[in-house]
Amino acid sequence: MSKRLKLFLGISYLVILSIFLYMVISLIDLSRLNDFLYYKELQLDIEKMMNEKIYFKLIIFFLFCVIWVILLGFGTPILIVSGILFGKWVGTLISVFSISFGALILYIIAKFFFDDLVRKVLEKKFSKYVDLFKRNEFIYFFSFRLVGGFGIPFGLQNILPVIFNIKKINYFFASFFGFVPVFFIMNTIGAGLNTYIAQAENFSMVNLIMSKEILFPIILFIIVIMLSSIIRKKVFDDRN
Repeated sequence: MSKRLKLFLGISYLVILSIFLYMVISLIDLSRLNDFLYYKELQLDIEKMMNEKIYFKLIIFFLFCVIWVILLGFGTPILIVSGILFGKWVGTLISVFSISFGALILYIIAKFFFDDLVRKVLEKKFSKYVDLFKRNEFIYFFSFRLVGGFGIPFGLQNILPVIFNIKKINYFFASFFGFVPVFFIMNTIGAGLNTYIAQAENFSMVNLIMSKEILFPIILFIIVIMLSSIIRKKVFDDRN
C-alpha cells in the first residue's frame, strides 16, 4: 500500500469520525449530562424527528453505515443507535442490511487493491482455517460471523475472508444471517433504553438493568456468547 493511499484512507476515516462526533456533540448539551430530565427531552425530540420522513432517514442511516464500515468503523454503537432511532425490528433490519453491504464493499476493495497485503499480514495466523473454508465457505463463514469473528476487531473480520477467496454472494448472505442474532440483541437494548427513558421518572441503574426491555436481551446475549463458544469449539477448533 502506497504512503499516499494510507494517508488518504487515514484522513478519510478521521473526517468521517469528526463529522459523526460533531453531529453528536452539537446535539448534546454537555452541561446537562447528569440531568435525567435532559435525556427525556432528547428522547421526545428523537421521537418527533423519527415520525417525519422515515424513509429518507433510513436511506441516510444506510449510507452512513456503509461508509462507516468501509472506513473500518466499529459496529456496536451503531447497533445501539439504530435500536434507539428505529426500534428493535426495523433497527435490526436496516443495520444488518447496511452493515452487511458495507462489509461486502470493504471486502471487494480489500481483495482488489490489497490482496497481497492482507495475505501477508493474516494468512499465516489463520492458515489452519483455509482448508475448512474450502469445504463449505458459506457454512463456515456464517459460523464465523455467528461466533463474533473469533473476537478480532470488526474491520479485520470483514477483510479476513480475502485469504479464503470467498464468493461475493456467499460473503454477503453469510454475513447477513450470521449477524442477525447479535444485531437483534443490540438493537433491542437500544430500543429498551429508549423505552426506559420515556417511561421512568428518575434514573436508576438497577431499575434500568432489571427492566424487561434490557434484562431480556442481556440474558439472550449471555446465551449467544455461550453458544458461540460451543460452536467455535465444535465447528472450528475440533476440526483442526
